[in-house]
Amino acid sequence: MKKIIYDVGSNNGDDIPYYLLKSDLVVAIEANPDLCNLINQRFKNEITQGKLIVENCVVQNENSLNEVPFYIHKTNHVLSQFPKPLKIENFTEKKLPSKNIIEIIKKYGNPFYIKIDIEHSDHSILKEILSNKITPDYISCESHHIEIFATLLSSQKYKSFKLVDGAAVSKKYANYEIATNSGLQKYSFPHHSAGPFGNDISGPWMTANNFFQLLGLVGLGWKDIHVSRVDEPDLNYKPKPQVNISVKF
Repeated sequence: MKKIIYDVGSNNGDDIPYYLLKSDLVVAIEANPDLCNLINQRFKNEITQGKLIVENCVVQNENSLNEVPFYIHKTNHVLSQFPKPLKIENFTEKKLPSKNIIEIIKKYGNPFYIKIDIEHSDHSILKEILSNKITPDYISCESHHIEIFATLLSSQKYKSFKLVDGAAVSKKYANYEIATNSGLQKYSFPHHSAGPFGNDISGPWMTANNFFQLLGLVGLGWKDIHVSRVDEPDLNYKPKPQVNISVKF
């Protein structure tokens, strides 16, 4: 079976080199046309070889519309978003084509892994995927809201969980051994990339209960929740507090 990875919210394409090593096809979905142009330039050979497809659109859970407003942040492109922002003065509005995530998946094939990282829209895209009975082996979503964890849990398809701390990716996973289509190799994840997925993430898979405890210890925010449909959790693994306490007298 063809191994397809969907990079929903590709940004500048920093996750794509890793995904190319792990798949037969990468489908990169990005709304910002300037970033799509950058991806097209960076990966011209892979696109020509049919290993990478770039969808320049606003991805959503509604039927496709000709154009929708998208808000591009003036100074930090990673903060660009589809919902209208509160501080509109920090954004430039641009009308862009939109596509339903299910239409895209039906066009290219069933996913092996889906990474969802689109500001303020992760939850709606995740719900749309799961409600259409699309259950890839692996999914990751940014955990700014507890609804992400609740939705994954309520699907009853995913019982194994891991967490990736976005701020620590480039340090924790520098010169790090990953599994690729060609075997094991060393790889360094750049800052602001999503980092590894699946069994490339260090540590055991957790049960839902133990993972919920971990979220209570580290909090939500710039962290990705990863789930697996094909790996068993370690029933004996208990998360430990990850805080440093210094007391001055």
